[in-house]
Amino acid sequence: LPADRITTIKSKFNFGIRDERNFFWTNPALATVKSAQAFFRSDRWHNSGGDRTWVAPEIDIFFPNFPKTKIYRVPQQLDPGRYEPVGHSGAAYSSTCTLTLSRSRQMIPMKILKSWRGAPNPLRHEAMWKTLKSVQYAGYTQTTTLRLVRGTVRESAPVGIWNLLKLPPGGILLAPTHSRTRATLYFGTIPCGDLATHRHGVCYTMSAKGIQKIGIRASAATGRAGYLYQQGGRWALVVRNFFVDPSGKYVDVPWNRDGQVGDRGIAIQACNVHCDLGRFAEMEYHAPALGGYTGVTCREDVSQVWAFRGPRKSIQMIAQLLVSSPA
Repeated sequence: LPADRITTIKSKFNFGIRDERNFFWTNPALATVKSAQAFFRSDRWHNSGGDRTWVAPEIDIFFPNFPKTKIYRVPQQLDPGRYEPVGHSGAAYSSTCTLTLSRSRQMIPMKILKSWRGAPNPLRHEAMWKTLKSVQYAGYTQTTTLRLVRGTVRESAPVGIWNLLKLPPGGILLAPTHSRTRATLYFGTIPCGDLATHRHGVCYTMSAKGIQKIGIRASAATGRAGYLYQQGGRWALVVRNFFVDPSGKYVDVPWNRDGQVGDRGIAIQACNVHCDLGRFAEMEYHAPALGGYTGVTCREDVSQVWAFRGPRKSIQMIAQLLVSSPA
């Protein structure tokens, strides 16, 4: 965003942060003006990091030759896309694009609208918050709208909003669940001990080399996930709070099974990346699909991001309250 719009958003939201370090992972190429210019002029994928909005299913939109998976391509018309400001608030942007589905070869025109507003500290009314004097907080609410632009909805294949946060590597995903559930392995090999499922939660240490990804079913998901990591001498917790509809249609499936019944209905995902693409973690969630037999032409999704930074004991206490449950 332009510097003046960033200043407007910061002052409007009044995050109250006293530390300029980014809670998210951003590409090291953005560290200087010169390297950033070279990065965005290159033909490679502009993986800038931060908070991204994609569209599912991945096998249709990111694999142009599916079921062959040798070529993986992030469509430039989707990310980075061509976002234009909406209104004068500086906190709403829209982008129109047409995506081609690899399996059906359908071309689906769509419009993505994203807007932001502040998110007050969810712990501000808790007595324990008053004791955490050295903890810093920042938060925002994001509204993402996906609308099919034209065409007969029932003749198109269903697609869905896919939001993901790129975060510093080596942290721990904490995903509370309503019941014990088995995490679905999308791809890769997860080292023994890095993934644990408990009676009311999934805990995933994201530090292995290579690329690995898991999914958590909507039927068990609570609509909240957190990522805990150390940054210098302090600790950070980033939590995403979102709506889960177990009755909805979730269309993203593992790459190698093309949507068997047992692989459908995934609402939360976590992807660990440690390869030539960079080193970072992704905390992801999906919204129920629209288009096709869903009969829905427009889907609005609202989520909050809450971020805390402070001493280890304080951050662990917050994690226990917001995203962690006893085994």
